[in-house]
Amino acid sequence: MIKIRQIISTYTSTRIFSLLLLLIVSATTHAQSKMFRMEKDSIPLFRGFAVSFDLVGPMMMALSDHGEIEGALRINLHDQWFPVFELGLGRANHENDEVTGITYKTTAPYFRVGMDWNIMKNKHADNRLYAGFRYGFTSYKLDIIREALPDPVWKNTSGFGKKDMGCSMHWLEAVFGIDAKIFGPLHLGWMVRYKRRIAHNDGDLGATWYVPGFGINDNDTFGANFNVIVDI
Repeated sequence: MIKIRQIISTYTSTRIFSLLLLLIVSATTHAQSKMFRMEKDSIPLFRGFAVSFDLVGPMMMALSDHGEIEGALRINLHDQWFPVFELGLGRANHENDEVTGITYKTTAPYFRVGMDWNIMKNKHADNRLYAGFRYGFTSYKLDIIREALPDPVWKNTSGFGKKDMGCSMHWLEAVFGIDAKIFGPLHLGWMVRYKRRIAHNDGDLGATWYVPGFGINDNDTFGANFNVIVDI
């Protein structure tokens, strides 16, 4: 029964990811056709760049046992194409897990690269609507500890664990976001992310509880950012 549920869960998450990618490809095709019809537009190709900082990750880090500090650099091409590079630091200190009693600790950097497309009809408006994708990667070291594990035979307690266990993950993201101008170069924006794991190394002791930049470890997950953005 558990195996059947896992198969159904994997099938469902794959269908969701495929649907989101199909929507992004459709939006991208539409954006490309629009861009090629902008040959007479006086707006130059390079329109500057923007730097941004996420507020959700630090709030999670302050209020829970995991979170990220993350910034991004976004290049503006014709107010329509936006190559993006995101860099962050993820941290977790998850003590005495309710199910396993294991403690997980890690602090490590991660990065994502990708592209956003402005799918607004008026590309040069102050506000923007994005669809895009990301490739993400992190290589991190994990402390995993289980203390006071009862021995049913000898009736004593013992623990196990490993420090600096090497782990890594590659993943893809489908993203959708909105960017609203407040005043001058200052913008605020929301972005939601659907993340799909494509390759991973959980080390020697089983599944990692948290992966920097990805979140709680699973085949797929959702995430969100609230960004403070400055156009330059």
